[in-house]
Amino acid sequence: MTTVLLVEDSLTETQVLTRYLKQAGITVVTAFSSEEARLKLQFQTPDLVILDVILPGQSGFELCRELKTNATTKRIPVVICSTKGTEADKLWGKMLGADAYIPKPVDQQQLVQTIQQLTSGFQQQSGRIN
Repeated sequence: MTTVLLVEDSLTETQVLTRYLKQAGITVVTAFSSEEARLKLQFQTPDLVILDVILPGQSGFELCRELKTNATTKRIPVVICSTKGTEADKLWGKMLGADAYIPKPVDQQQLVQTIQQLTSGFQQQSGRIN
């Protein structure tokens, strides 16, 4: 089963995205800040991380860069999911290592499809089987 770490500070967005993911049979672990996400990553390695850009403290962009430059987490796919959906934002996310960028409001089918595409490769690399 696929496990996703969802880093989102909006309770409403967290509930919507969690519902979308659970309907697709995906396990969801939530964090409401970059700091909380780092703590959870010390104890569990998810198959994928979904990051909002605007978070309390460190931004999702900064956390993405941190994840992609850390030897322990660099292979975990990162999807940035944000209302900041300009081409410049998407380019910046890609430059920082994001594997995908999905603008809000999120399309459920696009989100699930993106996760399935990214996690099938990750699970093969890490020796996991779907």
